[in-house]
Amino acid sequence: MSDRKGHRPTSVRQTVPGLRRVLVRFSPYLREHRVLLAGSTLALVLATLVRLLEPWPLKYIIDQVVPSMLGIPVMNGQAWFSGLGAGELLAWCCIAVVVIVALKAAFEYMATVGFALIGNRVLTDIRRDLFDHLQRLSLSFHTRVRTGDLTMRLISDVGMLKETMVTAALPLAVSLLMLVGMITVMLMLNWQLTLLALLPLPLLCLNTRRIGRKIQMISRKQRKREGDMASIAAESLAGIRTVQAFTLEERVAEGFQGKNRKSLKEGVQAKKLAAAMERSVDLLLAIGMAIVLWFGTLQIQAGRLSPGDLLVFITYLKNTFRPVRHYAKYSSRLAKATAAGERVIELLDEVPEVRNGRAAERAPSFSGRVQFDHVSFRYGRNALPVLDDFSLSIDPGTRVAITGASGVGKSTFISLVLRFYDPEQGRVLLDGLNIRDFELTSLRKRIALVPQENLLFQTSVRENIALGAEGEVTDEQIEAAARLANAHEFIMAMPDGYATVVSERGTSLSAGQRQRIGIARAALRDCPIVLLDEPTVGLDRNSEAVVIDAIERICTGRTSFLITHDLKLASCCERIVCLSREGIPEDGGHQELVLRGGQYARLWASSESSEQRQGKMHAVTR
Repeated sequence: MSDRKGHRPTSVRQTVPGLRRVLVRFSPYLREHRVLLAGSTLALVLATLVRLLEPWPLKYIIDQVVPSMLGIPVMNGQAWFSGLGAGELLAWCCIAVVVIVALKAAFEYMATVGFALIGNRVLTDIRRDLFDHLQRLSLSFHTRVRTGDLTMRLISDVGMLKETMVTAALPLAVSLLMLVGMITVMLMLNWQLTLLALLPLPLLCLNTRRIGRKIQMISRKQRKREGDMASIAAESLAGIRTVQAFTLEERVAEGFQGKNRKSLKEGVQAKKLAAAMERSVDLLLAIGMAIVLWFGTLQIQAGRLSPGDLLVFITYLKNTFRPVRHYAKYSSRLAKATAAGERVIELLDEVPEVRNGRAAERAPSFSGRVQFDHVSFRYGRNALPVLDDFSLSIDPGTRVAITGASGVGKSTFISLVLRFYDPEQGRVLLDGLNIRDFELTSLRKRIALVPQENLLFQTSVRENIALGAEGEVTDEQIEAAARLANAHEFIMAMPDGYATVVSERGTSLSAGQRQRIGIARAALRDCPIVLLDEPTVGLDRNSEAVVIDAIERICTGRTSFLITHDLKLASCCERIVCLSREGIPEDGGHQELVLRGGQYARLWASSESSEQRQGKMHAVTR
């Protein structure tokens, strides 16, 4: 995937409140919740306005009530207090404190809950769309990007955005509103003192920007490192049998621990920078407070400022620095959100290499004629051609075996028919129509695939077979497909029959049983074209015989392609196509190719002698 360095935020302005680029990219998701967003924003503004009133009851107590009770002349007395005694004014001020706090709590509660709802709903939609997008990205993308990193982006990175919107962005939004409101009131109280108080602010912003940029860079590296760790963990756990069989536990653990240590180092470094930022904020705030206390006290002596005004001023000054304090507090989290947002956007901006054309139509019901018309293909620009000016025509209902040495394009044949990839040159035709003219989904629904390793999900056998069907299917249809695939007997022998839940990836079943469920899935799909990729690899003799019988049943009356090294299986087909790097050296029926005495005949003789040797060894061991 592209780095897109030019789009990465490098300043506080771009980071708060949750990334300018991320907000722009995901703003369409907010439109669905604009009523709730407007209400939450209104509650946030009202909470900020009420907060501005917080120090004023205390100001009146200090300026009006206390002097009256002590018999001291009141400075700058308010006319509307003239009818109230000191005790009454004190009571009203105390009531005002409770009312202000209650209103502030109510408005902040509404704003917090409202923004939390928006954040949860929006980011749930983002995760849904990201997963859907990943499902539709081309196979070439998935072969070059590690699965663990994609999982990290889908789960952790979106979760990071979700957490940050509520726990970091909302406090920052409140603080920024407070900043505007409080500076306005401070200027009204005493503009000279306000300018003095804000002297440290430019220095504070420059320092925060400098440290914040470093934190973002470190956090980006840390998120990438965590993605690498997830990939290592996913790969090693998926292949745990191989890891344990070859005693690779220590080597895998060393690779994981190396990434883990680097992630720890980067995390500590980010925390140190965030702590340094917070302490610098505290220091500069203390300098501003000292300036205000010094000059404010002098103005009180000169009679130009009341003690209550100074109290309001100091309270506002502390809150004025709150946005910077919050940024310092949440800098590491916001930086991780920056990196997470970039990673999510990179995936969403990834364009599938294989996609529907503008005039794509729904695929019709094919008769099953398949043609390769001067097809050339390679995996990557710098790779050697796998198919070069390759042409082949298969009549409907023909059973074809595709055989040949490894790397000559047998599995590529399947990938091109299913349009996992598009050829560089030439066309793949079904019933004389270019498959690029069809919608991908409708095209693939017309083709049944039995891969070498069938993917079974951790659900019931019934649901695993039904995955191959379009729409609702009955239990009778599922059982009929299982019987056709010679799977019904072993399924009924399981504890709960068709309701038995298989383990993850079907590891509770044997290879032959998994293959027969895959064939049942393809049978239920009932497509005119069937593709089978090495369907008998890794099976014992008994399982192989049962699977071959099931293959013969599912292929009857359908255009079927068996990608296989097993010449015994290939000999059951009406047509055998031998592939080589030069093209198709041999093409014909089994007896025809054996009598021709070419490459196929030599391979057949070799396989026959190998079969005889295995038979003798089997007899001896018995």
